[in-house]
Amino acid sequence: QVRLVESGGGLVQAGGSLRLSCAASERSFRTYAMGWFRQAPGKEREFVAAIDWSGGSRYYADPVQGRFTISRDNAKIMMYLQMDSLKPEDTAVYYCTADPMITAQAIGTSRSMDYWGKGTLVTVSS
Repeated sequence: QVRLVESGGGLVQAGGSLRLSCAASERSFRTYAMGWFRQAPGKEREFVAAIDWSGGSRYYADPVQGRFTISRDNAKIMMYLQMDSLKPEDTAVYYCTADPMITAQAIGTSRSMDYWGKGTLVTVSS
């Protein structure tokens, strides 16, 4: 069964850091664009960051630009989100996503990616 599994969430104080990981179950994910979304309580799911299959192109939402870094390790079939200078407004469930046809640039405006993880909770205390 093809799947994505997130890990690394937790409770952190404002100004702190966390690194989220997303493990893919199939080697084919090496050729997929991948991304991170988040959903805060009572809000819609929103785009966070995306990366193309090679890792050469990366895209970020304005609220996280300069604080978050997306990366991937295709040898391990893993994707990461390094989150620094965390703020209470970053509190959300974070989801990883992937799609064989949608480009990394388009992930930010799409909600129709084929694969989604179940999410990992990040809580930032003030």
